[in-house]
Amino acid sequence: MEPQLAEQLVSSLKGAGIDFVTFLPETRLSQILPLIRDDPDIELVPVSSEAEAVTIAAGAVLGGKQAAVYMESTGIFVSSYSLLIAGKSLGVPILLVVAFLGGFEDQRQSFLYANIGKHSIPVLNGLGIENRVIEDGANLESKVKEAVRTANAQRSPIALLFAGEFSS
Repeated sequence: MEPQLAEQLVSSLKGAGIDFVTFLPETRLSQILPLIRDDPDIELVPVSSEAEAVTIAAGAVLGGKQAAVYMESTGIFVSSYSLLIAGKSLGVPILLVVAFLGGFEDQRQSFLYANIGKHSIPVLNGLGIENRVIEDGANLESKVKEAVRTANAQRSPIALLFAGEFSS
């Protein structure tokens, strides 16, 4: 991902009111991490699993924060139970910032992730989590704001799957 795209993504998150981010390190969107870490308005919390990321973010939301969880698409499978219970059953709005591995839009497509990408969106749909694939920075700020607004209105997690220019 180009540095200006990473800056645009972090600015979009901040513009949408995100002030708390949990994450499990991955490589495709990792350029956002130092930018978030250095921003005094966003608390960045590293975790050891995506399920833990979701539950910590849910707790932050219940404590008054506007939270996002940054993960790669494999984390959707790992965090499914937490997303279903905290997100859907308890109605906790969380923005999922997902590095979309293995989909058509993945510019680093490899055999390791092809099947994961093929199943990520159907799993999100099965969990009742609305999602959108974002391939470039066009209108990024409004797309992120719309996702956060929708999450809050529906009291549900919403997933933005970043691919295309974000995966190069």
